[in-house]
Amino acid sequence: MNFSSRFLRSAAVAAAALAIAMPALADTVWVQAGKVLAVPGNEPLGATTIVVTDGKIVSLTAGHTAPKDKKIRVIDLKDKYVLPGLIDSHVHLTSDTGGVAGQLEGVTLSPAAQAFDAWTNGMKTLNAGFTTVRNLGDGDGAVLALRDAVKDGQVMGPRILDAASSISVSSGHMDGSLGFRDELRPFFNAEGNTCDGADDCRRAVRLQVARGADVIKLATTGGVNSRIGAGLGKQMFADEAKAIVDTAKLFGKKVAAHAHGADGIRLALEAGVDSIEHGTILDPETIEAFIVSGAYYVPTLSTVNGYIERLQANPNAYEPDVRAKIEWRIGITGKSLEILHAQGVPIAFGTDAGVSKHGRNADEFELLVKFGMTPMEAIEAATVNAADLLGVSEVAGSLEPGKSADLIAVKGDPLKDIKVLKKVEFVMARGEVVKE
Repeated sequence: MNFSSRFLRSAAVAAAALAIAMPALADTVWVQAGKVLAVPGNEPLGATTIVVTDGKIVSLTAGHTAPKDKKIRVIDLKDKYVLPGLIDSHVHLTSDTGGVAGQLEGVTLSPAAQAFDAWTNGMKTLNAGFTTVRNLGDGDGAVLALRDAVKDGQVMGPRILDAASSISVSSGHMDGSLGFRDELRPFFNAEGNTCDGADDCRRAVRLQVARGADVIKLATTGGVNSRIGAGLGKQMFADEAKAIVDTAKLFGKKVAAHAHGADGIRLALEAGVDSIEHGTILDPETIEAFIVSGAYYVPTLSTVNGYIERLQANPNAYEPDVRAKIEWRIGITGKSLEILHAQGVPIAFGTDAGVSKHGRNADEFELLVKFGMTPMEAIEAATVNAADLLGVSEVAGSLEPGKSADLIAVKGDPLKDIKVLKKVEFVMARGEVVKE
């Protein structure tokens, strides 16, 4: 581990030490639930007792039973609906400032300050019921350090899979130097995440793997928030995208593709990515490519909430080029989901939190249902489907013996009213009660 990584890790640990005292993990806990959606997609269970030992689910038993040993803790959720911990497949934990203010923040906050913010946003996300997240790109390694600190039990937070720095071509969506004066631009690509040509793109992937990335993210198209008036179509050549995907697979990493335009979506699917993030524009050939590929679609619909709220607070929150793309995005949001869901394309829940506010990840559920999914399908997207996409099905996504004790509880039936998931009342992560 290099000095920078040790420093950031220390910052994340310090943040948690100041803000939370972590109690020792109880050996065994019995949870008495009123109703349980143990495996989303299957019928819910009635009154159930869930036994948790050393952070893992041991059993689910019909009815409300209590341990003979009075020293064992019993958690009374008999009036609650219990579900698996939710999974957000697309977050950016270091910030949710956005717009011109976000650009300024990116050059004024130190990596240590970003580590504190990442932990704070992670806790907001966890308290909202999301016990696992996939962080799809940050610059300075703060989330890599936070991921490790959570995994080692040094701080509380959601389980994190991290992409390190997202990869794009020069002047592409992930080029951090866009929007700055020419003489400053060399200072904003310190992580080597931009590439040009197949060989250079292989190098960029290997660098992120060396930094500890769990997943590789690339951008095959322009982005709504890119500070460049180059549109939302394809911005990468086929050999570059294929080089990125093949190199990631060589190292056993899944690949997520930021893609808005149909040509860039198709390029990513043909290269073999595992998921398309946003996927805003479709044509018949791209829909067919989705079906053939078997890739997941991650809609990120609630980005529009962040846009709308910032513009209401400040009409000049975004530069004119970005503002035009935002207004287009607001108008077209949900149309791709309606089409791809009807075609049977698998959907995984993802918000792009950071564009929208951390801790309000569950707002996405309401939009998923608005644009064609049933409440059960939306919950599946945030549990079993997302777990499959992230490759964590052995530990997360459902409540079954042997899996991590990640569970939440709400007042009300989310299969009847998906909005109840916006008010999570109980959270357990890896067997530890986070919110009660």
